[in-house]
Amino acid sequence: MSFNDLNLIEPINRALREQGYEQPTPIQVQAIPVVLEGKDLLGCAQTGTGKTAAFSIPILQHLYGKGGAKGVKALILTPTRELAVQIGESIAAIGKFTKLRHTVIFGGVSQFHQVNDLRRGVDIVVATPGRLLDLMNQGLISLARLEILVFDEADRMLDMGFIHDIKRILTRVPSERQTLFFSATMPTEIQSLAFSILQNPVRVEVTPVSSTSENVSQAVYFVEKPDKKALLQHLIREKEMPHVLVFTRTKHGADRVANDLVKSGISAEAIHGNKSQGARQRALSNFKSRSTRVLVATDIAARGIDVSELPFVINYELPDTPETYVHRIGRTGRAGATGTAFSFCGADEREMLRDINRLAKKAIPVVENHPFLTAGMPAAAQSNSSGTTSRTSTGQNNGNGSNRRQKSRRFFKAKAR
Repeated sequence: MSFNDLNLIEPINRALREQGYEQPTPIQVQAIPVVLEGKDLLGCAQTGTGKTAAFSIPILQHLYGKGGAKGVKALILTPTRELAVQIGESIAAIGKFTKLRHTVIFGGVSQFHQVNDLRRGVDIVVATPGRLLDLMNQGLISLARLEILVFDEADRMLDMGFIHDIKRILTRVPSERQTLFFSATMPTEIQSLAFSILQNPVRVEVTPVSSTSENVSQAVYFVEKPDKKALLQHLIREKEMPHVLVFTRTKHGADRVANDLVKSGISAEAIHGNKSQGARQRALSNFKSRSTRVLVATDIAARGIDVSELPFVINYELPDTPETYVHRIGRTGRAGATGTAFSFCGADEREMLRDINRLAKKAIPVVENHPFLTAGMPAAAQSNSSGTTSRTSTGQNNGNGSNRRQKSRRFFKAKAR
């Protein structure tokens, strides 16, 4: 199927051709016709499958050439500033020939330019909930004429504590509207909330949340927590990784890992919610341009990181939920490319690994022979929910914790020379 088969208007088809897009992704094939019919939709597909275009294209087509009173007709809510900017760029590219106006609203920066855009008049607003509410409370934006409301990355947005902001926004939009939920993951509790907002929605689920891309090679390293720093630097150098995204669970952890890498001579930056908007945009820009070799991110900040041909993802710390693991490693192996995802598993993370294996219904292969292998591993902790074991390489565990610490010290001394 091609985009021509979706009965899109020529201004949109022209923009898609200009960008080299010929065939829609599965989520786009299923979602675009539903949205064009004016139905509510609950769309679930893993990252990198084209969810942004799946709602941007039909919104632009719906609003194209539409007269009537001026005002915001489509609102796209998203959890992070980076993702808001990314969606704005997508709308600008796809809507290049439609003459529709849009703006992106987020906190952490002056509202001056955002307010100027609103005063000039826009058809589409992409916003994070906090700044949107702030401008609404100042009387600078009205949603009284809203026709389409989109929740992107709905699971994260509702799970990040935005629920109260969202409820306030819902009281100030027309009850007669089209509502779309798009997300990479959709836990049961989030589904219940979604269905309380949506009206008779069509559900589109292209790829089960438990599945990971076949283009991504996975492996897990059992390692004691104090040795993770050395293992990370060892892998980046040994495998000559030119570009790698590293995940931590906390903001402090992201800063610490990035600082350790810089001290070892590896260019790295951290990106998380405590960074200023300018710092986050610079870090992301440096990473995309390849001037920074390693970007260390928390899960929330990583929503919106879309880097073409990213070869490596490393889970420095395993995520609290297995669905997040699927989302993390989906940052590599996108758009038909291949990628590699490595995960570090400490003694306190073995239950997290078992949850990931249960969700995927298979065990992630274990690297048995590396300089910082945890004593007594991997045999005791490789089992998934069905008791099966998957291993990579061969070799025996080389000694106890004392030996591992000696190897760690030798590793850093060698790099310092």
